[in-house]
Amino acid sequence: MQPLATDLDHSRLRHSTAALAHSVSPAAWRAALEVRPADAVVASAVRVGVAVALVLVVGGLLDVPQLSGFAALGALSSAFARNEPYRVLAGKVAVVGACVVAYVGLGAGLGVAGLGSAPVIALLSLAAGVAFWLLGAFGIPGPGPVVLIFAAAGASGYAGTAAELWAALAAAAAGAAVGWVVTMSPALLNPHGPSRIAVARALAAVSALETVPDGERDAARSAARSALAKAGQTIAAAGPEPSGHARELLALLAAAETVVDTGTYDHVLARGEDFALLETELRKVRRDLPIPRVGPVPGDHCAEPARPEHFLRTGVRKLRAPELLTGTAKVVAAALAAGLIAFALGVAHPLWATMGALAALQGTNYQHTVQRAIQRLLGNAAGAVLAAAVFAAALGYWPLVVIIMLGQVLAEIYVVRNYALASIAVTTVALLLTGLGEPVGAAVAAGRVIDTLIGVVAGVLVAALTVPRGDLVVGSA
Repeated sequence: MQPLATDLDHSRLRHSTAALAHSVSPAAWRAALEVRPADAVVASAVRVGVAVALVLVVGGLLDVPQLSGFAALGALSSAFARNEPYRVLAGKVAVVGACVVAYVGLGAGLGVAGLGSAPVIALLSLAAGVAFWLLGAFGIPGPGPVVLIFAAAGASGYAGTAAELWAALAAAAAGAAVGWVVTMSPALLNPHGPSRIAVARALAAVSALETVPDGERDAARSAARSALAKAGQTIAAAGPEPSGHARELLALLAAAETVVDTGTYDHVLARGEDFALLETELRKVRRDLPIPRVGPVPGDHCAEPARPEHFLRTGVRKLRAPELLTGTAKVVAAALAAGLIAFALGVAHPLWATMGALAALQGTNYQHTVQRAIQRLLGNAAGAVLAAAVFAAALGYWPLVVIIMLGQVLAEIYVVRNYALASIAVTTVALLLTGLGEPVGAAVAAGRVIDTLIGVVAGVLVAALTVPRGDLVVGSA
C-alpha cells in the first residue's frame, strides 16, 4: 500500500501546484478584469444607498458620528437577497439584520473584555466560519459574511465599557430596522416587482435562442429552462394564492416554455418581437401595465408551480451539508492564518487580513476563488488610494456622508458586473466609515492594501491545498 499512498500524495501535490500556477496565470487575471452584463441593479442599489444615507444623516444630527457607522452597517442588511419575492425578502433581510446586531455585540463584548489581539483574531476567525456557514445554509446572497466580520471588528475597537457596548448594539439595531423598511418599501408600489423581473429574464433567455449557433443551442436551451423554472418558483414564493397578475405572468412562462419545447413560436399568439417587448415592459416599475394574452398554450404548461419550502426549513437541513462544512473549515483556517500572520508582521489592523481571506473564499469554485482574490486585491488598492485622497482633503462629516452614499450605490451597481470595480467603492466606503468621528491618516489606507494582500494570499493557498480533484484547474496559458 505504500507505493499507492505515495502516488496519491504526488497526485495531490501536482493538482495543488497546478492550482497555484493558475492563480498567477494571464488567463486568471484577464478573467478578473472581465465586466459582465447585469440587469435590475439600479433600483436596489439606490435603496441601499438611501438606507445608509438615512442613518448617517440621523447620526450626524444627533452628533454621534461613530455610532452612525454601526447604524450604517445595520442598514447594509438591505444589500442582501436582492430580487427575492417580498415574502422571502422580508425574512432574509431580517435574519441578516439580526446577525449584524449579534456580530456587533460579539465584537463589542470582546472589546469590553480587553482580550489581546491574538485571541480576538482567533475568535473572530471562528465567527467568520459561522457567518459563512449560516448565510450559505439559508441561501442568503449578497455581500456575504465580510459585512458581519467588519461589524464585529469595528465594534471590538470601539467598545471599552458596557455603556459603549449597548450604544453600539442600539445603533446597529436601529440601522437594521431602517434597512428592512427601505428594502420592503417597494412592495407597496410594485408588489409583483421580483416576479416581473424573473419573468423578464426568462423571456430574454428564450428570445436569445433565435440567435444562438447550432453548436451552442443545447446549452442555451438548458439555460432558458433554468430561467423559466426560477421565474416560476419566484411567482410561487410570492404568496399562497397567485393573483390575477401572477396568473398572467404564469401564462407568459407557459408560452415561453412551449417555445423552448417546440423550437418555434407557431403554437403561441406572441411572436419573438412580442417577447422582446414584453421583457421591456416587465422591467418597468408600474402596476397598471396589462400583460397581453399569449395563448392558447397546449398541454398542461399553465399548471401552477409548487410553492417552494420556506428558506428557514431548507436552511436547517443544509446546515449539515458536507460541502458547506468543508467550506466553513477552509474559511476558519484561512481567516485565522491571515490574521495571525498580519499580527506577527505588526500591521495595524490584522483583522482586515482575516476579511481578505474570507472574501476570497466566497468563490463558488477554485477558479472563482482566484478571480475574487485578484479582484479584491486590485479593488482594495484603488479604493485605498481614493480613501487616502479623501482623508487628505479633510472634508468633514457631511461631505463624507455624500461620498459614502454614492460609493455604496456604485458598489451595488457593479458588484454583479465586476467584483474589482465594486471593491473600489466598497474599500473607499469601509475606510471612510472607519474614519467617521475619528480622524485617521492616509497610512490607514496603505495598511488596508497590505492586510488585503496577506488575506487573499492565505485564502488562495488554503483553496489550492484543498481544491477537489474534480474542480477543474485551468493551465497557466
